[in-house]
Amino acid sequence: MAHLRKSKSNSLLCDTKEVLLAHIKQDNHLTIALSGGIDSVVLLHVLATLSKQLQFTLSAVHVNHGISSNATLWSRFCCNLCHSYGISIYVAYLQIKKEAGTSLEAIAREERYRIFNHLQADYVVLAQHLDDQAETLLLQLFRGAGVKGLSAMPIVRKQVSDAAPQIFRPLLEVSRSRIEAYARQHKLNWIVDESNDSITFNRNFLRHEILPILKTRYPNYPKTLLRTSRHLSEASLLLDELAEIDSAYCLALGKLQVENLRKLSFPRAKNLLRYTLLKYGAVLPSTTKIENILNQLLSIGMDNQFHINLGDTEIRCYRGIIYMLPAKTPSQEPKQCVWQGEAYLALPHLRGSIRFTQVRNQGISQQKLLNEPITVRSRSGGERFTPACNRPRRSLKNLFQETAIPPWERITIPLLFCGEKLIWVPGIGIDCEFQVNPDEIGVLPSWDPE
Repeated sequence: MAHLRKSKSNSLLCDTKEVLLAHIKQDNHLTIALSGGIDSVVLLHVLATLSKQLQFTLSAVHVNHGISSNATLWSRFCCNLCHSYGISIYVAYLQIKKEAGTSLEAIAREERYRIFNHLQADYVVLAQHLDDQAETLLLQLFRGAGVKGLSAMPIVRKQVSDAAPQIFRPLLEVSRSRIEAYARQHKLNWIVDESNDSITFNRNFLRHEILPILKTRYPNYPKTLLRTSRHLSEASLLLDELAEIDSAYCLALGKLQVENLRKLSFPRAKNLLRYTLLKYGAVLPSTTKIENILNQLLSIGMDNQFHINLGDTEIRCYRGIIYMLPAKTPSQEPKQCVWQGEAYLALPHLRGSIRFTQVRNQGISQQKLLNEPITVRSRSGGERFTPACNRPRRSLKNLFQETAIPPWERITIPLLFCGEKLIWVPGIGIDCEFQVNPDEIGVLPSWDPE
């Protein structure tokens, strides 16, 4: 009997070790997201046991959401627990408040992942398990989620930013009952979040009211739902592959073209738009909103402009080209600065910099820059310019239109002035009067936007 108990106790440890061996490398840095609850406490015990065998670095992060009156006690518990293992811990303090029309759980999750994304580690390890998979699938189903939303949580998920650690869930095929048995076997201590008993939260309602009834008829429902999620994950991958094919057809110069988008069926166009938004790191809106955005894009004329904000991302359309851009806030910085001959001029208010290179037979004549101050300004309107000596002086507005520079980019393009004369515009050229003379070494500016 003793031998049987020992084998059963070690089974969770062995299963987790196999998952780790399949995904991590020696000397990787793993940071466990430690809440203090039973799941993360068991995972910490398992990882601390395996860290010396597999030779990876282990640390912890605890997010104090500031929601519960016991939050400070939980943070202290996690710090003491990590100290007992000789593991460093970082505690992030937040003050989360519920806003009208938003879910407190969703806000808390978003803030947690924001913290995770900035950690210095190879992986952030979460204690989500088999029962969590089943609960998540059902919750997403009741929210009317699509194929991607119903897909199984992956064991490893890469974040949008390459600099962010990957999300790692080594317990995804381990049941809650096995975790609880492990905790009892090793006499572990953990905290109990009082909110876990409140059925006002949808997940808790499922866990306490619905799933116990479901289990009486379908005792293996977590594994069955996991299978369903994996089927949907495959379908999601196929939809992404289809979007890649459609993207290659609809792209020109790296941008989606409305004209080509119109040639796809509406479901394929919607799939491509959703895929492109995710690729740019946007938070996906509801299906209704995506369909509304797509309908507007498909009906837009070549002369019309389109602009919509989606959190940190904005969608714009100009001359039939769709742009996905990070949302920008208006700068309050000065709109003019002086160039004093330096090779590099940072322009944080325009989100970029200008490099000045000396090149023979190219650029601006240095002799013509001696008598007046050289300044960099933003566009104010009414500027005129002569980039080609064989053509008349023209308004900068017309030149921008001719070169198809989108309107929102025009206000962030730096303009170089000699006194009150506009002498250089990125993407358009150097004014005829200031162009370098034959065999002269000129100053060639280049604009590097962020």
